[in-house]
Amino acid sequence: MIKQAKFVTSVADAGKLPDFGAPEIAIAGRSNVGKSSFINMLTGQGKLARTSSEPGRTRLINFFEINKGEYYFADLPGYGFAKVSRAEKDKWGALIENYLSKSENLINVFVLVDLRHEPTDDDKLLLNYLYAYSIPFTIIATKADKLSRLQQGKCRQIVANALGVGTSDVIVTSSEKGMGKQEVFERIDRLLETASKL
Repeated sequence: MIKQAKFVTSVADAGKLPDFGAPEIAIAGRSNVGKSSFINMLTGQGKLARTSSEPGRTRLINFFEINKGEYYFADLPGYGFAKVSRAEKDKWGALIENYLSKSENLINVFVLVDLRHEPTDDDKLLLNYLYAYSIPFTIIATKADKLSRLQQGKCRQIVANALGVGTSDVIVTSSEKGMGKQEVFERIDRLLETASKL
């Protein structure tokens, strides 16, 4: 349950990561997968994370304080088809990679994928990176409201197969309908409980 949430800071340089001394959950995914809408759904604040119909607007790591510092969300730059230069894409890639490898407080990465489409090579690349560095992650499939219930089940299986996980490891969500919100909160509760024992 999220009772309080606020934007704290943006970081353009992974060498200057803030240390809040609290668990962090990173939110990653390709451009336009719905990261901002997902954060807004969880926090119940429609405009906390700025949404855009133009892919690739998040060019920084944006940090959000949750429940007065109980934990933080780190919203990572979207990867994929954003219309930006190669140099800019490389810069984002380095920023994401540096954050994932250097954050002392990272406990999990929520990898957002669009339920309607098979995961991209970029999605698989990110997962391979997380596996290689033993960084725990959770697959969140977004935009379920665009599909029928039958299609949701089929697409969930396709996503799971493509990413090499079980269907029960894919949390299906819709920011429009609030679908999957409770499941995500239960996941966060388990993550925080585990982190508190470390």
